[in-house]
Amino acid sequence: MTTFTAYVEWDEETRLYVGIVPGVPGAHTQAETLDELQHNLKEVLELCLREYDGTPEGLPKFVGVQQVEVAV
Repeated sequence: MTTFTAYVEWDEETRLYVGIVPGVPGAHTQAETLDELQHNLKEVLELCLREYDGTPEGLPKFVGVQQVEVAV
């Protein structure tokens, strides 16, 4: 079993949670609840990994996130 990290946002306009898995092309989804988002992310990851023979080998490795401060 492989663990992936998802980036989760709340979209105020659509009132949906949006999940993106960095480094996995096509691995993004949305849902009304975090539980539903978790389910959807698992499903989309399984579909995306089929293109890589079911393994994450060769995918970029997620390192982390950084906060960047800018003047606006």
